[in-house]
Amino acid sequence: MSELKLSDAVNTTCPWSGDPIREDSLTLYNGAVVGFCNPGCRDKFEKAVSHFEAALAHTRHEAV
Repeated sequence: MSELKLSDAVNTTCPWSGDPIREDSLTLYNGAVVGFCNPGCRDKFEKAVSHFEAALAHTRHEAV
């Protein structure tokens, strides 16, 4: 995977804190680069997303 770039981020402020995003705190979500103010906020987002995606997958599996 190529390195994520600050200039490619869809946001300029962290969705958790409202602070400016940083180059070392980027992640890829649904094909878009999303930025955070620090790696802790990024990791919190990634954990939340994986939790909800797992719950949705489980719900969809039960519906089949």
